[in-house]
Amino acid sequence: MNEILNIAAYKFVAIDDGLALRDALRARTQALGLMGTILLAPEGINLFLAGTADAVRGFVDHLRADARFADLETKESWSATQPFRRMLVKLKREIIRMDHPAIQPAAGRAPGVDAPTLKRWLDQGHDDAGQSVVLLDTRNAFEVDHGTFEGAIDWRIEKFTEFPKALQDHRDQLAGRTVVSFCTGGIRCEKAAILMREAGVEDVLQLEGGILKYFEQVGGAHYRGDCFVFDGRRTLAPDLSATGGDASARAAEDPDLAIKR
Repeated sequence: MNEILNIAAYKFVAIDDGLALRDALRARTQALGLMGTILLAPEGINLFLAGTADAVRGFVDHLRADARFADLETKESWSATQPFRRMLVKLKREIIRMDHPAIQPAAGRAPGVDAPTLKRWLDQGHDDAGQSVVLLDTRNAFEVDHGTFEGAIDWRIEKFTEFPKALQDHRDQLAGRTVVSFCTGGIRCEKAAILMREAGVEDVLQLEGGILKYFEQVGGAHYRGDCFVFDGRRTLAPDLSATGGDASARAAEDPDLAIKR
């Protein structure tokens, strides 16, 4: 029976009290018996947590009481066992590393498209303006190999810091089309969409909530394979069931790996 609630969430928002916030969130998660990883940086928060439903949702309610996180959106899935072995709250330079300081999502995000709308566009073969749609997978190559959207562009990057160079090398592929960037939970494709717009790619959207929210809202339409996740479940099917066995030790030993969404 699946009794462990797993959530992924992030928000780009200015954080200038990282040390105090880290200590407060560490104490709160420990009191609630949660496990997972929270990353804090001047640009925002990125988290993945697992525990009982009451504990997880209680923590989210507490976090949303802070005005900075009032509209925090979560992606939910369930598991039979705890996919993490410890709770980490860490301060970082970026909540998702791109090494491109000019990109500041908290100052203004790229437009997004929700999962039902994207599915409808893929069903009909074009967006609402009649323009062809191309999906751009912003994840690492090994993640893509577990599953991706049909026909998605994959630049075979090994880490997200390679994305700016890949864009420079392959930007012509995107011309004249509506580009929808996507990733596991939304954080990487949000930064990628901003970078593409600043690089002059005209019609760029990000998939709101990434693959996990797409699975949650519309299932696996137009998607082939599973979705790699950075926790003990390893991969999730479109019905959000775990398909990859227990890799909790690997995720738990690398907190950055365990939160890269």
